[in-house]
Parts: sequence; structure tokens; C-alpha cells
Amino acid sequence: MAVQQSFPFGGELLSGDGSALLVPEFLTEDEADAALVELIRENAWEQQRLLMYGKVVDEPRLSTWHSEGQTYTYSGSARTPQPWTPLLRSIREQCERQTAHSFNGVLVNFYRDGNDHLGWHSDDELINGSEPLIASISLGAERRFDMRHRETGEVVSAPLGHGSLLVMSGLSQKCWEHRIPKMPRVADPRINLTFRRLLSTH
Repeated sequence: MAVQQSFPFGGELLSGDGSALLVPEFLTEDEADAALVELIRENAWEQQRLLMYGKVVDEPRLSTWHSEGQTYTYSGSARTPQPWTPLLRSIREQCERQTAHSFNGVLVNFYRDGNDHLGWHSDDELINGSEPLIASISLGAERRFDMRHRETGEVVSAPLGHGSLLVMSGLSQKCWEHRIPKMPRVADPRINLTFRRLLSTH
């Protein structure tokens, strides 16, 4: 298996079959600090139970789904939407200006420490579209982000720092999987906001 470590200052992470563009310090330190504190304190966190390999298990992190009334289903769990908050709307607008793309939902994940994690997966549900653009904001503790090519097994890794933006687009969900692995030595929390545009179900 080929392993490629990305440069810490960001840029394009993938050699082909899609794009994963990392923009460090997309939010200022003050913006990122304030957002982290507000979300930890004010967000109505939920503990989901997911169907994994035929078993129902607790999701190893807390999360919330926000949209204008549209349900999002993944891993056998249908997420009932919470309303947009002024903070989430503000960050969404910043991401829309950066990407020239509009978003109608955001999945917010709360990794309480390094034991909370996200296993290998792709955001390839039909409701995301065939080549979705997903804008991912990281707040709090730096965590490693891995992407693995479905055919070649190539693995690309990058640190996602406080206030960074990662934009995945093109064939990235079709040709690559991604994860946030466990890092038990990390004691501090991390919040991740993944803005996306779900297709209409009507």
C-alpha cells in the first residue's frame, strides 16, 4: 500500500480521481475559538445508534444535522433536522463565498477526545448527488484525516487544524474513502462541520 503524507501547509491532497483542497486558517483564530466554545455549549448534541456490519452500535461521537426541514439518512439512521443557528448560517456563508457553491444542510460532529472517531466511508449516498462538493470546517484539536483510494489502496493523510477548511469535490466520494482515526493521546475536543447540498426528494 502506497502512503503519501501531505504537506502541512495545505493545498491539493489528491493526485487524481477527484479533489480534496485543504485551506489552513480559513477562519481566524478568534472566529474559530468563538465558534468552538459556542457549539460545545449551545448545540443540542445527539447520540446516534447506527447499523454497522449488521449490528446496532453507538456512534463514536456526538452530532447534529441542520437543514431547512430535509432529513438526511446514512448508515441506517435518519437524521431529523434541527434549525440553522446564526453561527452556522454565518459559517455557511463564508464557505459559499469561498467555494462559489450553495449548501442546504450541515452535519456537525463533536469528537469529545481522541477516542471518538469516524471509520472508513464515503459520502456517496444518492441524496448527495453523483459528484458532491462538501465543505468541511475543523475546530479545536488537530486530528489526522486519511483518504484511501478504492482501487489502488493509496492513502493520503493530512492534519486538520483549528479553523481549517477542506473542500472535497469531483470524484472524491466515488473513488476515495476517508476517515478520522482514533488518537487516544488527544485529550481536547474537536468539532467538524460538513456543509453539503442535498438533492430534492420531491
